[in-house]
Amino acid sequence: MPTPNIPETVPVTANRSARHRKKKKKPSGGKIVGRILLVLGTTLLAILLALVITVATIVKGPSESAKEMFVSTVLESGNLKFLANVFLSDEEVQAIVDKVSMKEMDTEIDTGLIHTDTEVAGNFDRNGVEIIEISGRTFTASLMIVRDPKNVIVGSTYPWQEYGETLDVIVERMGAIGGVNGGLYAADKNKGGSPYGLCVSNGEIQLNAPDGWPGLYLIGLDAKNLLRIEKIEGWSRAKLQEFIETEGIRDAVAFQEESSDVNNHFVPLVINGEARELAGAGSGANPRTAIGQRADGAILLLVTDGRGSSGHLGATAADLIAIMTEYGAVNAANLDGGSSSCMFYNGDWYRTSVTLYYANKSWNLPTAFCVLKEGE
Repeated sequence: MPTPNIPETVPVTANRSARHRKKKKKPSGGKIVGRILLVLGTTLLAILLALVITVATIVKGPSESAKEMFVSTVLESGNLKFLANVFLSDEEVQAIVDKVSMKEMDTEIDTGLIHTDTEVAGNFDRNGVEIIEISGRTFTASLMIVRDPKNVIVGSTYPWQEYGETLDVIVERMGAIGGVNGGLYAADKNKGGSPYGLCVSNGEIQLNAPDGWPGLYLIGLDAKNLLRIEKIEGWSRAKLQEFIETEGIRDAVAFQEESSDVNNHFVPLVINGEARELAGAGSGANPRTAIGQRADGAILLLVTDGRGSSGHLGATAADLIAIMTEYGAVNAANLDGGSSSCMFYNGDWYRTSVTLYYANKSWNLPTAFCVLKEGE
């Protein structure tokens, strides 16, 4: 019997696979965006959860010193004060504020302790400036020593506009070689266009508005090139103008020792060679800017890092006092700090804002202590 003619067939499985094979669809743009948002949302939630756990561990943990440092530090910040009350009551926060504090300090300067006509020792460059890098337990710092106090002036953006300028621009505007940030100012949204309280530059009163500022201080230099730290709380404009003119204040800004929250702002550090008496560290740890004067008249300009910059928390009031005392300050005062703290010298940034998106420069500022080239 002849073999039947069976036609070649495709295997059933192959046919089924071919029939059911579909073209894979690409996800739509909306789905991609949705997935990205989901990832971002999950990441932010994880960060927030980690933050809450960290805060809870600190404030509810066994270490009283860690709790005190955390509360004192966040109270000094502009936007993180609320963290102090996440797990603590107002009464508990106030108890820490009362415990970590500073004694009141008489700021009557004994001008006889400063001798600007003596020889000044140091490793100064051709501009009469020496910069020393300092490492602390919770911070690093740059200390600018200016040999001749007459070369330290207040630079400003006067007449005031809505926006200030970065430190390097102010330095250039004043024909200076370097400087640090200055006094109290309107820092909202990094506009930085207006100082608060007081500004004197080259003998010109550019702002005279001490009214309504508790704990306000004048910090600056007079015609004899002596650093002055004067409490001007409650002064009228007429009284402040008379003081500036009578005492020959040539360059000055204002900073505040806020009476409603002693951990927020503080001013005097060393007066007539005596360090301010503190309870504990005296404050939280944050970026800082301070100014001082040695017995030989040399000016000390100090800026520290903090708030996570290079893994550092920042400097306390005790740290500032220790540095100023070690480097011979007879008188010294704290200036505006936090994200405002910065130092610029000879074309280089030694300290910049700790705010992430301004990390390569300073915030916009209305005032700064600027350093002129020696002999100019």
